[in-house]
Amino acid sequence: MINIGAVISGRYEIIEKVGTGGMADVYRAKDHRLNRYVAVKILKNEYSEDAKFVTKFRQEAQAIACLSHPNIVGVYDVGQEQDMHYIVMEFVDGITLKKYIEQKGKLSVREAVGIGLQIANGLEAAHANHIIHRDIKPQNIIISKEGKVKVTDFGIAKAATSNTITSNAMGSVHYISPEQARGGYSDEKSDIYSLGVTMYEMLSGKVPFEGDSTVTVALAHIQEEATPLDKIDPEIPHSLSKIVMKCMQKKPDMRYMTASALIADLKRALIEPDGDYVVISDVVDDSPTIIMDKNEVDQLKKSAILAEKDRTVQPENEEEESDDDAIDPKLERILKICSGVVAVIIVLVVILLIGKVAGWWGGGSNKKPTPTSTADASADPQSSAAALGKVAVPDLVNHTLEEAEKMLDEAGLKYQLKPVESEEDANTVTDQEPKSGEEVEEGTRVTIYYSQESSGITIPDVTNKSLEDATSQLESSNLTVKGTTEKYSDIVAKGKVCGTDPVVGSSVAKGTAVTLIISKGPENDMVRVPILVKKSLEVARERLADVGLEAPDEPTYVYSDTVQKGYVVSQSKKSGTKVEVGTVIEFTVSLGSKNKATEKPAATPTTEPKYKYTGSLTISANPFDYEDEAPASIKLVLEQDGKSKTAWSGTLSYSDFPRKFSVEGYSDNNGKITLYKDGVEVGGPYNVEFKKERQ
Repeated sequence: MINIGAVISGRYEIIEKVGTGGMADVYRAKDHRLNRYVAVKILKNEYSEDAKFVTKFRQEAQAIACLSHPNIVGVYDVGQEQDMHYIVMEFVDGITLKKYIEQKGKLSVREAVGIGLQIANGLEAAHANHIIHRDIKPQNIIISKEGKVKVTDFGIAKAATSNTITSNAMGSVHYISPEQARGGYSDEKSDIYSLGVTMYEMLSGKVPFEGDSTVTVALAHIQEEATPLDKIDPEIPHSLSKIVMKCMQKKPDMRYMTASALIADLKRALIEPDGDYVVISDVVDDSPTIIMDKNEVDQLKKSAILAEKDRTVQPENEEEESDDDAIDPKLERILKICSGVVAVIIVLVVILLIGKVAGWWGGGSNKKPTPTSTADASADPQSSAAALGKVAVPDLVNHTLEEAEKMLDEAGLKYQLKPVESEEDANTVTDQEPKSGEEVEEGTRVTIYYSQESSGITIPDVTNKSLEDATSQLESSNLTVKGTTEKYSDIVAKGKVCGTDPVVGSSVAKGTAVTLIISKGPENDMVRVPILVKKSLEVARERLADVGLEAPDEPTYVYSDTVQKGYVVSQSKKSGTKVEVGTVIEFTVSLGSKNKATEKPAATPTTEPKYKYTGSLTISANPFDYEDEAPASIKLVLEQDGKSKTAWSGTLSYSDFPRKFSVEGYSDNNGKITLYKDGVEVGGPYNVEFKKERQ
């Protein structure tokens, strides 16, 4: 564990601990070189001491660092300081999807689909770069204050699959794919299974499989079928229920082959919620079916129960998260035992079949097989193709999507759908791959390209805007506002817009009525006291204001031989303590060493004190169009009490936003700020509240 206030590699100042997991602790830190906040993940000692794991961890983290996508938490740096290994990532100010689900109970259909689409987009980009996550779960999904969904913990999951970690199966058992639970090979479709479970929880408020132990839950993923969502809640569209169930198929080949295919169906679910277009294809399995009797099944269950009772429970650190979801170390051994039993049964059945054919048991036939005529077999080419299990691909172009699907089903072929922009009628096949007439093996997957209806209008992101500004933006997008609702939010200030119904990013028709969701602030309005000691007076006031706490009008001044003049010596509440928003945190400020003082402090003035009027403004909307755009001159112009002035000016770049600005006004009346970039108005006016402070 690292101390708060420590600086790593002369660059990253540790500010506070924000989370902990099985392998690492996570801290919020300040990157003083680039002047930005970052997340620093520090490996725990038991992993840092394993050279093979560290090497694998660094390699995977470096691979992720090359991956840039808005739905993936970026990796900035990987390093080592003495025996401490760390990874520096993008700091996302928000909450996990797990916490969000717990707060809401379950999510609406549009909200769940919107979040699912963003997760799938992140996975699509990762899979395109041959990177598999292996531990997709709500705990590894972060929702930012701006409503952006980001997948985190890439690289760690991959590194954890190294042979250096054999005592623990990685990932959460409630979201693990059957092939991972068996200890088998995992690929992109394993991530799709876990995403399906995550969407199941978003829509129902619970995971598909529960149990008294990790073994029980893992076996359920392997053996049991989840209850379809539309049977749990009839309001969930049948199409969406089938999408989730297709993701959660036991056999990988029955799931979506790619994240892209999943994305296409999720988008279609928003447009055609009642459509029956999701096809779950059967997988041909020529292996013999082994029927286990009741005694054998009971014996397997008994073995799992006994193994679970023998499990040694390790004491957890008080600061550690609950590890109830971690897969039991005995699971792999139990599953291997189960697999061994099944393998023995298969061998016995095969021996019996061979013996019967050979006549070992007296039941074999002495008749010789009738020879097949070569001439007859080669007389008909179609018969020859059929014998080889090949079929001709039908002509699908210009048929409707429904007709094409039926034609392929009749031909014994599978298919995947890809929407394209086209002037053809909606849901008309425009192209196919393979082409019509080509001979392919039965079960081959044919790609159907079909014309897609116009996506209409996309719900804009109005998060963190006032009701007035959000309404104006929606109306300018040819949408209407039918009213408002309220909900608690940990990430959006009270009175600001924290969401919409339909959700941001949804495609809707022109004139659609949108409900604005207004934040009621945190349900439990408590914040942590920041570190003030050894910070300048100005910085201390800013840190308190950032978290909604108050500084005293006038601090107490004391002499100090250890803290330089003008810096905080002590604070009334220890850093990390939770207090109510608005609490005044008293602190003392150093006058310097008393022995070095050459004169007494100036007497308290008897004249009337002077005041200043301060306000703050956070600009979330980035005035720069893209990350590599050149820095520009930024100016904030204040209009207040009929007067105008430049409240702030300087040169900034894309990475400086979102940014909080402190401005000084003419009075304690409200004012308006307009944002200019290189002399051109690009934002505002923003309302700013000013408060009176004694100078």
